[in-house]
Amino acid sequence: MSEQTVTRTLDLAERFPGAVTPDERPGYEGYLVQPGRLLEVTTALRDELGFDYLSSVTGVDYLPEGKMEVVYHLYQSVGGSALVLKAQIPRDDPRAPSLVPVFPGAELQEREAYDLLGIRFEGHPDLRRILMWEGFEGHPLRKDWREPYYEEDAKPFKSRWPEGHVWRAEDKNPFHKNVSYPAGFNPETWVPEGDAALYAALGKVEQRGASTTMKTDQVIVNLGPQHPSTHGVFRMVVTLDGETVVALKPVMGYLHRNHEKIGERNTYLQNMPFTDRLDYFCSMSNNFGYALAVEKLMGVKPPERCEYIRVIMAELTRIVNHLLAIGFLLNDLGAYFTPLIYAFEERELILDVFEAVSGSRMMCNYFRFGGVARDFPEGVLERVRDLVYERLPRKIDELDLYLTNNDIIRMRAEGVGVLRPEQAIALSAVGPVLRGSGVPYDVRRADPYSIYERFDFDVAVRYHGDVYDRYLIRLDEIRQSLRILQQAVRDIPDGPIQEGKPQYQVRVPAGEAYGRVEGPKGELGYYVISNGKPNPWRYHVRAPSFINLTTLEPMALGNKIADVVIILGSIDIVLGEVDR
Repeated sequence: MSEQTVTRTLDLAERFPGAVTPDERPGYEGYLVQPGRLLEVTTALRDELGFDYLSSVTGVDYLPEGKMEVVYHLYQSVGGSALVLKAQIPRDDPRAPSLVPVFPGAELQEREAYDLLGIRFEGHPDLRRILMWEGFEGHPLRKDWREPYYEEDAKPFKSRWPEGHVWRAEDKNPFHKNVSYPAGFNPETWVPEGDAALYAALGKVEQRGASTTMKTDQVIVNLGPQHPSTHGVFRMVVTLDGETVVALKPVMGYLHRNHEKIGERNTYLQNMPFTDRLDYFCSMSNNFGYALAVEKLMGVKPPERCEYIRVIMAELTRIVNHLLAIGFLLNDLGAYFTPLIYAFEERELILDVFEAVSGSRMMCNYFRFGGVARDFPEGVLERVRDLVYERLPRKIDELDLYLTNNDIIRMRAEGVGVLRPEQAIALSAVGPVLRGSGVPYDVRRADPYSIYERFDFDVAVRYHGDVYDRYLIRLDEIRQSLRILQQAVRDIPDGPIQEGKPQYQVRVPAGEAYGRVEGPKGELGYYVISNGKPNPWRYHVRAPSFINLTTLEPMALGNKIADVVIILGSIDIVLGEVDR
């Protein structure tokens, strides 16, 4: 935190005596805020001190202390490091004021904390479960919640290692229900409460524009969850007036597997391959963010050559992602598979590099704390050099020539799904969605990590905020990634790729850390709490695909039902990251 930011915050503490105090726990940072004054403090931070961007909302269960904590990471949209606020609430009745009136981007994140931890956010406009279904019993991220066939809190399980005794967990601990049915329950006549609450949340929207010549009725339409236009098991519930969208609710969770609960039972290193499975197009970037968080806790700095290798892998991943995002968007526009096949051809060449260094094409599991798993095999760096200097620039120019001025693409995409800059900031949008709306915020520049401050590149930005600009911004970012890659392969030094010896079991000092990177879809953050044991006490993923969905309804309102498909495609979501 800069000296200016500290001074401003101290002034805030003086202005709100007793409401803001430093978090003095060893290994922790930020400020504790009295829950009853949270709205007052955050409003002042936004309006007077410029902390207008709420990035992350994280719930934490401190079971031994009988309390819960809500952790907020706030930033200034002009750049700078985080201001961390925390509200501590009693565990037996966890209630906190909703920040949706101040930061609308908190909506989905607060619903997640309610769903998985049972924290009630008073004043939230639509506090329902979001990842679990309404019949689910309990809140699975609580430390005293036990799943079916539960054995132990943390791996490696003592029942299997090191004694070597093996048995079926379900034989010793039979399946118990996570669903409670009330007396007299009849599945034949049951109306799902979740759907009833969902449709009630949509409500009936007053008809806009009295000059219409045709009377229309409002109708609710479900798109998905089993439909190719929703990019996986994702559902949009849309209220239509004729063919015009007047209300929309995103519904997710169909792929939820409680990634964070698994992460809190794994050891630190066991989590690395689990990060691959979030955004399975971008496993290298997923590794990067998690490695940064744990390295902050450990106080480890990777060697120079490793830093260059990490940047090379991250920027190749950005190109892979954006090529596919463009291909899938064109597929949503009705261009069939030709652009997608074109994108896949270049992707395969980059995946050859990933396979050479990691042994895998998608789930790479390549980063390690303080380094990477292995160096470039012979000839691979030369292959990267050829790609970034010769083939990829030429192919991106071809893609630009074929698509950018196509009349059909421009007619369908220009002026559709407009998101204004102030909306994008308020809704916590990140990545191409944010920069496509005229906000030049990129974590690589706004709060640099690794060695990004050494590279000469521009933050790509477009100013119309529509589907067309979100397509263009990805082309721009590919070209900027190529600039970074050309400098990286030119300047990469010799030397070790790991700080010290590789560690397969690490003891991480107690404390907290937030590691964030500018992933291809935007800010990807990992909030990790260590209690000094081999497993994280808290492991939370700030998933850009999930939070960017807060922008879906504002962008869809007033557009036609056919446009909703391409608006969703322009956000670029992956359901493994949305649902976790």
